[in-house]
Amino acid sequence: MKTKPTLICIPDISGFTEFMSSTDIELSAQVIPSLLNKVIYSNVIGLKVSEIEGDAILFYKTGELPTFEKLIEQCRLFYTEFYKQLKLLHAQFKHHDDIVDIPKVLGLKIVVHFGEQISAVPIGKNIKLMGEDVIIAHRLLKNKVPFDEYILLSENILDQYKDQNIESNFGWGKLHGKDTSYKHIGNVSYNYIDLTPLVD
Repeated sequence: MKTKPTLICIPDISGFTEFMSSTDIELSAQVIPSLLNKVIYSNVIGLKVSEIEGDAILFYKTGELPTFEKLIEQCRLFYTEFYKQLKLLHAQFKHHDDIVDIPKVLGLKIVVHFGEQISAVPIGKNIKLMGEDVIIAHRLLKNKVPFDEYILLSENILDQYKDQNIESNFGWGKLHGKDTSYKHIGNVSYNYIDLTPLVD
């Protein structure tokens, strides 16, 4: 299959395992799909869905990249709409025993990465992304970020916006640099920013 430069964006629900293990299936079967749907329908920059992975959505986009401002605004929208839905669910199921802890347990983290050579392979009615950078994007969900809710921007994606004033797009906090070593991949550098000020 022909490879293409591809933007990868993975919104991932933090606290998912704890929530699923401590909540009855009837409630979790309504809450998690509702939150994932809210994230999907908050997409305004033409991202495509490759996979829904239980607690995460694998978005991708080929062709011209959005401006950095629009990319960050999209991440902000994912996060704020997620929390709006969380509050609606809390009100909807307020009489349920397990609902009290939902806003404390569940949150959202977002990983954004870019790969020069990624294949979008059709399998049935779905599109499967393939390439080393797809693996890296997933590995970046396991990182050294000291927050539960954040945007993580890989060095690869930031390199695409070198000519733009990146720092000016974060009025709610500061970007921090970090790197993590992954088996079979090596050292991967990234920047991150805490998302919680957007809903505090």
